[in-house]
Amino acid sequence: MGITPQELELLMHEVEQEDPIDFADLPFDEQELRQLVATHLCEMADALESFSEEDRRLTLLAVAAKLVLENLVLHVQLLRRHGLPLNEQTAALLSRLRRGDGDDPG
Repeated sequence: MGITPQELELLMHEVEQEDPIDFADLPFDEQELRQLVATHLCEMADALESFSEEDRRLTLLAVAAKLVLENLVLHVQLLRRHGLPLNEQTAALLSRLRRGDGDDPG
């Protein structure tokens, strides 16, 4: 892939400026976690080099979708565990899913 783990870490940091990650009281160093993730993703991207462009795109989309779903589930579980209300965006998404129109973009 055309990016190093260090460059990916910098991009991750830039994205976090808009949407910070709450590491709370995790017993891990935030920078070390970023390094671990950046290295893993660069290794995964390198492994996809033999894939066609379309297969690479589909694989990365599937991985991103899985991570977003996992993040949503963990977020809702955390809010429920602490008896906190869902934010407006999450509540609207879950409401759409309950109605069965989860594929409706608007």
